[in-house]
Amino acid sequence: MGQFVHLHVHSEYSLLDGANRIKDLPVRAKELGMDSLALTDHGVMYGVIDFYKACKKEGIKPIIGCEVYVAPRTRFNKEPNIDNKYFHLILLAKNNQGYQNLSKLVSLGFIDGYYYKPRIDLEILEKYSEGLICLSACLAGAVNQALLNGDEKKAEEVALWHKKVFGEDYYIEIQNNGIAEQVLANQKLIKLARKLDIPLVATNDAHYLKREDAYNHEVLLCIQTGKRMSDEDRMRFETEELYIKSPEEMIEYFKAIPEAVENTVKIAEKCNVEFEFGHTILPNYDVPKEYETHFDYLKKLCDDGLKNRYGENIPEEYLKRAEYELEVIKKMGYTDYFLIVWDYIHYAKTNNIPVGPGRGSGAGSILAYAIEITDIDPMKYNLLFERFLNPERISMPDFDVDFSDEERDKVIDYVSKKYGHDHVSQIITFGTLAAKNAIRNVGRALDISLQETDKIAKMIPREIHITIKKAIEQNVELRELYENDEKIKKLLDISMWLEGMPKNTSTHACRSCYNKRTSR
Repeated sequence: MGQFVHLHVHSEYSLLDGANRIKDLPVRAKELGMDSLALTDHGVMYGVIDFYKACKKEGIKPIIGCEVYVAPRTRFNKEPNIDNKYFHLILLAKNNQGYQNLSKLVSLGFIDGYYYKPRIDLEILEKYSEGLICLSACLAGAVNQALLNGDEKKAEEVALWHKKVFGEDYYIEIQNNGIAEQVLANQKLIKLARKLDIPLVATNDAHYLKREDAYNHEVLLCIQTGKRMSDEDRMRFETEELYIKSPEEMIEYFKAIPEAVENTVKIAEKCNVEFEFGHTILPNYDVPKEYETHFDYLKKLCDDGLKNRYGENIPEEYLKRAEYELEVIKKMGYTDYFLIVWDYIHYAKTNNIPVGPGRGSGAGSILAYAIEITDIDPMKYNLLFERFLNPERISMPDFDVDFSDEERDKVIDYVSKKYGHDHVSQIITFGTLAAKNAIRNVGRALDISLQETDKIAKMIPREIHITIKKAIEQNVELRELYENDEKIKKLLDISMWLEGMPKNTSTHACRSCYNKRTSR
């Protein structure tokens, strides 16, 4: 294990606040000689899986965490000017039980506690504390706020409550971030930690990758808050220190308190979350009692469906195709998937809810056609089943099915009631700062006139997946402006730095319960 581990890190999924791209974080950590790294986005865990995979690829140990928002009273209180003043708290998963509890807390923050932010409270924090390490967080943490307000008694009460709940897994967090208040807070935090016998831990609240990214991050904050860089009252961190610092930098700053750095390594050693991929867990479909197995029922539906589609004299080729598909479905463990999809489409069709004929690779299945999941004959159009399911390429099957906009909520309600609300979820999608959008947002933040910004944005070709870099290469006029006009170069450089970052979330237009996660 290395000399220092970053345990307080924000990625692009701390929307319009964090500017560390998931793919870059483990690469930078490796460059700096670190072997572990945490992810602690604000109130969400959107980036956890991508972060885990990216870290594993680079040989970096991933530490799964979140900087949660804690309600000042309970998560159910939602009174203006009181309950929107939440506190921050860092939670790190020690093991898979801790990961499950962290996921539960974050989910409840959205389901029960959402008020400006997804908030948890002390009740559920205590209930789901097993397997979690807790850090007192940044200046917005409850302990820090009490100390900065001169209320040492309150700070002690908060710290002792967390120590009671988390025991030796509760740490007082100190930072080196260049903020004047932090210097004062650190002095009081160290005194408090020693008085209450609570270990200290050093973090850096990293929002961007390198020191030179600080200005671009300020622009990002302007985009988030609708402000301009020239606004005196805009949100700002007033520091260039919130980056992924090297172990040497952290050791130097905290040389008077070496245990705070050493504890980052001890915490990293405690954190051992392991994900398993490729294992799909589906809700159970209850088949009629006369069928011994779920597969027997699916085969019966298929046999009846083939006769319904093709009549009594089914071509031998069609029967062989159906038999092959059934074998693959059984082998890959997707019998219940087909039964569940058939079930809710059957419900829609028998309740006069308009259903599309099916799109995408699923239309290549004769079984799907036979049981009326799709209405496109794959044999007639020579469609391949292997594009949909292939034993040599294990992936979740994906039916693209359209329901009437006016009545698809009935299908969602049916699925939720039959399989349980805890087995059904809607899909998140991320709006991103695409090329033109990035230029317009950055131009506004930099006080460049709308006319001039719009002129530059319109030089970006209307192509799918076009980037600003590609546009500069393709468009001679844009390239000349970039090379000869400092203002335009600054606009485009910052826009390229921000391009592709998530800007907002929404519910994906496809509301299928079993579709794959998408991000656009």
